[in-house]
Amino acid sequence: MESTKYAFRKTVVLTHEEAVLKVTEELKKEGFGVLTEIDVQATLKKKIDVDIRKYRILGACNPPNAYKALSVEPDIGLMLPCNVVVYEAEDGSVIVAAVDPVASMMAVGNSDLEPTAQEIRARLRRVIEAV
Repeated sequence: MESTKYAFRKTVVLTHEEAVLKVTEELKKEGFGVLTEIDVQATLKKKIDVDIRKYRILGACNPPNAYKALSVEPDIGLMLPCNVVVYEAEDGSVIVAAVDPVASMMAVGNSDLEPTAQEIRARLRRVIEAV
């Protein structure tokens, strides 16, 4: 697994569809539900008639931690849910990646969010590692 300034990701040996199912399953194990699912490939084809590789955005929410974050910082909803993506790379491999909530919540500047962000980071890292 590799990390960037705002995410962690890895290449998986699964088809795109298998990876979406596996990510969803692993999210559930970590207490997340998928609130939104955006098929970016289909949306861009429909809206602006362009073709891209398969790309899915899953909006994941862990209700207890969302509640904690909203209780500390009501506007944090602007950064929820936590996005997880599954997409085909140029070489045909499949990538799974998750936003790093610590990185995204740093922009808020509220240190009371740190424990919740750390917990969500650990859960999302386990999801990506398990796929």
